[in-house]
Amino acid sequence: MVFSTNNIVQEYRPLSQHGESHNAALLAKVNREILKNGIVRPKGYNVSWHSNPEIEKHHFGHAHPMKPWRLTLAKSLIMSYGMHTAMDTYVSRLATREELEDFHSEDYLDYLKTAKVAMPDDETPKDYNLGGSDCPIFEGLFNYCSMYAGASIDAARKLCNNESDIAINWSGGLHHAKKAEASGFCYVNDIVLAILQLLRKHPRVLYIDIDVHHGDGVEEAFWSTDRVMTLSMHKYDGLNFFPGTGDLDRTGPDNEGNPGAHHAINVPLSDGIDDEQYVWLFTTIVGRCVDKFQPTAIVLQCGADSLAGDRLGRFNVQVQGHGACVAYCKSLKLPLLLIGGGGYTPRNVARAWAHETSIAIGCDETLDPIIPEHTPYREHFRHDTLFPTLEQILGEPRVNRNTKKKVDEIVSTITEQLRFVNGAPSVQSQVIPPDLTGLKDEVEDMLREEKEEQEENRRPKEQGLGVPMEY
Repeated sequence: MVFSTNNIVQEYRPLSQHGESHNAALLAKVNREILKNGIVRPKGYNVSWHSNPEIEKHHFGHAHPMKPWRLTLAKSLIMSYGMHTAMDTYVSRLATREELEDFHSEDYLDYLKTAKVAMPDDETPKDYNLGGSDCPIFEGLFNYCSMYAGASIDAARKLCNNESDIAINWSGGLHHAKKAEASGFCYVNDIVLAILQLLRKHPRVLYIDIDVHHGDGVEEAFWSTDRVMTLSMHKYDGLNFFPGTGDLDRTGPDNEGNPGAHHAINVPLSDGIDDEQYVWLFTTIVGRCVDKFQPTAIVLQCGADSLAGDRLGRFNVQVQGHGACVAYCKSLKLPLLLIGGGGYTPRNVARAWAHETSIAIGCDETLDPIIPEHTPYREHFRHDTLFPTLEQILGEPRVNRNTKKKVDEIVSTITEQLRFVNGAPSVQSQVIPPDLTGLKDEVEDMLREEKEEQEENRRPKEQGLGVPMEY
């Protein structure tokens, strides 16, 4: 299936606005950085970067943890290294109303578009959980949502069209938004909208979330389908930590007849987990999910609030450990959508997403960790390296409350859970959730052919022709 890309994206070749002489000097410095770090376009695969500078201009309020300016900081770091030259770079457009309605209700979108901007000291909750301190109504809110959603949709379409093998939208990843409700700084769920695009072509999508908060909005959206498996690694402390969901036993619908049963994987963690534990858990669990579920595409939400030193997070995970999760997903050689998410200490967010961009384009091993001198806002990073130590970040690492026994129990429980997952789910005889009713006939044909092929392969075994039985 091919989606038309006419009027979807335009080439993004941003430069400074300070005049030609300034641009020439800046380009010379960037070119030297490109040569020094061996940055070239990847061989054998293509990476696209989807962004819109207008997103960065929005403001949730001075006291609000969410700072869209973190995208400016990340972009400046990525481009100062010259990493943008190794990718197809696009200015994303606003998602259309029709695209937003693929998941969100008409009434909710109407309210989101027309809600009046609240005064800074007005914390009175409004309809649809808008207003108050978490999800304030600010100037340009609907455009902000439409832009980050449009970027994720565009990125997903590039994967569907085989124009990208890895597509990046660091402005996306707003995983708490529900069908008709804002939640946790999230208003429109760009992840769900992107996965719906992928499902037009891909039989099975694995969604992975490494934000410090549970990816409840995405899990809820695909609760009753076996076409999407959701895997979330997050801090869990009951109702003491937002959103209060995501315990180990939350595995999907209780009704075994529901296709979504056992397709929600949750990894609840305590404060202080470090790189070694985190990366081992990630690679072990993701590897087993891939082996069992056999996804044909992966969406990885790279929320940077799971990093040490985050304003809201409480882990000891460093940029290296966070990036190792991206590297592992890349190694699986499946179409990969990388999206942002949480992250409330902007300098840490920028470091992580710049490093993960370098992993995507394959220059992470040659990249000089010292932040280029010409990087805008360089003073905001405090330390001049992409990889500050835990001592530099925290002074003293947090106590790791994740015992080996607890970690082993998590892996054991999830391994048992995966025994009940069918490796190649089909939607032919199952009721598709309302949010998935727009799927194309091509997907049904693909799944039908896949099932017929499996039946043909199974017949010789049943006829006793000496082929070992599969268990």
